Amino acid sequence: MTDSQTTVTSPSTFGCSRRQLLVGTGVGALGVATMGVLAACGSSSSGGTGATAAADGSIAKVTDIPVGGALAATGSDGKPILLVQATEGTVTAVSAVCTHQGCTVVAGSGDLTCPCHGSVFALDGSVTTGPASTALPTVEVHVSDGTVFLGQA
Repeated sequence: MTDSQTTVTSPSTFGCSRRQLLVGTGVGALGVATMGVLAACGSSSSGGTGATAAADGSIAKVTDIPVGGALAATGSDGKPILLVQATEGTVTAVSAVCTHQGCTVVAGSGDLTCPCHGSVFALDGSVTTGPASTALPTVEVHVSDGTVFLGQA
């Protein structure tokens, strides 16, 4: 080597090679994406607020709940529930908090589904497809004059 030649020994002015910079950037982006997914899994991911209790304590009219389906509502503890009318005139309720990782379960087509990881529950809350392995807990509701109320009559 002559005196007019210069050898650069550091990979870059940032202290890393181009390859290390690109890999590091990719890992950082993956970390941000992972945090977004984890945040979604631990929080409510409902498509709307659903029915909430009125001043008289009612949460929905039976006619608002589709036969063979469910209606999103809020329980007495402020957590999401699903009002279910599997057969006409019979209203039950289950927690809408998925037993897998806590996402909010939504009414599907004749079933209840978790949009986060694909668990599927029957209208009675039992698991039909995992990864959830535990049924959705039931919530006590009663009907009076075509109106659904939380708790026992």
